[in-house]
Amino acid sequence: MKKLDSKGERRSVIFWLSVFHQVQESPYSYCEFIDQFVYPVSCLLKRTPPPRISYDMRKILQLSKNYKIDDWYLYQNHNIIRIYGCELCPSRLPRYVPMRLFALEYYRQLINSDLTHFHSAKKKAHLKFKDHLGPFIMNKKEGWQDAEQILKEKLKLKRSFWWVPYDLDGFIIARRVKYRLTAYEHCKIPPIEQFHNQDEWVQGTLVEELTQEEIMEQNVKDLEKNS
Repeated sequence: MKKLDSKGERRSVIFWLSVFHQVQESPYSYCEFIDQFVYPVSCLLKRTPPPRISYDMRKILQLSKNYKIDDWYLYQNHNIIRIYGCELCPSRLPRYVPMRLFALEYYRQLINSDLTHFHSAKKKAHLKFKDHLGPFIMNKKEGWQDAEQILKEKLKLKRSFWWVPYDLDGFIIARRVKYRLTAYEHCKIPPIEQFHNQDEWVQGTLVEELTQEEIMEQNVKDLEKNS
C-alpha cells in the first residue's frame, strides 16, 4: 500500500482491493447486484439473514451515548444514513449494505459535516472519524471528494431528498455551543423522524417513490434483462 503518490504527496484515499461492480456493461444497478446476488449468497453462507445495517456499522455511527453522529432510515427498497450536520443529499444504499459501500458514504457525509461546521474552529472541535473502514484508508479529508465521485459516477447510486439542517439528536447544536459558534437548528419532519434507527423495515412505514425519469430508466433495464 502506498500512502504517497508519484509526486510524494499524501493520497486522499488508499484502495487495496477491487470494489467496483462494472455497472456500465450490466443491466443491473449496483444496488440490484447487491440485493439480488450478493445478499442471497451471504444468507447461505451465514445461515441467517444479515441485518440491513450491520452492528459494526451502527457502532461506528453511534460510538457512545454522548457521541452519536448519525441516524439510519430503512425504506422499502433502500436504506439511507444521515450524518448530523451534513449538507449533502444522502445516497440510496442497497437494502443490505456492504461495509465497502458504507465506508464511502460515511466518509463523504462525515467529512462534509466537519468541513461545514468546524473547519475554521479549534482542532479539538473537529469531528472524529475512523480512518480505516473496509477496504479503504482515508488518508486526508479531501478523500470525501473521491468517495463522492465513486458513488455518483462509478456506482451510479441515486440520491435521496435534501434535508438540511439535520441534527435530530442535537449533537452538532451542542458542539457548536461548546465551541462558541453561531446557532444551528434541526429541521423537524416528524412523519419520517419517528422511524429512525429501526432494526427492520415495517410494512406501511417509509417508502420513497421513484421519479418519472427513474421509472423510465428502470423500464429500460427490465427490458435489457429480459432480452
